[in-house]
Amino acid sequence: MSLGAAPVVVNGGDGLAPVTAAAIAALVGGELIGDGTAEVVGVAALDRAAPDQLSLLAHARYANWFRSSRAGVVLLGEPFRELPGAPTARIVVKAPMEALLAVLPRFHRTPGRTAGVHPTAVVAADAVLGADVTIEAFAVVGAGAVLGDRVWLGPHAVVGDGCVLGADTRLHARATCYPFAELGARVVLHSGAQVGREGFGWVPRPGGVQRIPHVGRCVLGDDVEIGANSCVDRGSIDDTIIGAGTKVDSLVQIAHNVRIGRGCMIASQVGVAGSSRIEDGVQLGGQAGLAGHLVIGKGATIAAQGGVVGDVPAGEVWSGYPARPHREQLRASAALHRLAALIRPLEQLLARQSSSDDARRDGGTEGRP
Repeated sequence: MSLGAAPVVVNGGDGLAPVTAAAIAALVGGELIGDGTAEVVGVAALDRAAPDQLSLLAHARYANWFRSSRAGVVLLGEPFRELPGAPTARIVVKAPMEALLAVLPRFHRTPGRTAGVHPTAVVAADAVLGADVTIEAFAVVGAGAVLGDRVWLGPHAVVGDGCVLGADTRLHARATCYPFAELGARVVLHSGAQVGREGFGWVPRPGGVQRIPHVGRCVLGDDVEIGANSCVDRGSIDDTIIGAGTKVDSLVQIAHNVRIGRGCMIASQVGVAGSSRIEDGVQLGGQAGLAGHLVIGKGATIAAQGGVVGDVPAGEVWSGYPARPHREQLRASAALHRLAALIRPLEQLLARQSSSDDARRDGGTEGRP
């Protein structure tokens, strides 16, 4: 059957009821300063917010934006209570970003869907579909696949043979689960994400190389999110595992046999080489690179573009290439800048000495035939 068009999510102006400043203050437990009857219908950044929109001030770097902002209501931290500005109402809270998270659902309409299978979709005869499943145009579900209740497959999404998808999991357009991948409940694969493909494994042989067959699985825990065009390889002889609640940004590569713990945050363009272990609560900054067979301890942080070539202890912050403890990296960088300042006088001295030597040589040859 044909699926109905999903409502478009818009930021205000979509018919959602306006919310007063007093209602927002009550919702977030903040202190209201100004007109509690002021109404907002959406959310926007300080520099472009209109009088009928809510905005946020959480960092001093945006203080100048606040002074000239046209926002009607602003959530802000205690240090900015008296900051000059002209919002109709300001709401003082301990953690502005957390407060905003509580308010956003009032201005966000969840995309709608219609349960059923689109006539252009291809679903294997022995696939098992749970209740209220949505399979959109040209999606493919392979033999023996199991889809839990309320699974939602977008256009051209592919679920390979033997895959298992937990309840409320969603694959956006063109996301792909290779055969025998296992996804928990409420997993999200964004457009172009590839989960469970064979990893980069080859054995040199006379006359060329031979691929290593991958017989391990790719297992994603509950509430995992994989960003657009990211790749998670299946295991070669072990399983690749991503723990519950871990969030992976777009354009990330996670190689075979990698094990990632619960609640990790992995930013865009990170690369994790094979068989590394990332424990619970680790944060990897954008473009960080991890060599293979490493252990990143629980709660550790790797700064953006950090190049990790050895194990990182739990709870530590490392940066640089090769990555080292962040304070050590800062000291090394500062020393390098000081070294440049020390070298400059030496270079000038050597230049003067060279000029003097040249002059002596030239003077010693004057008058000779």
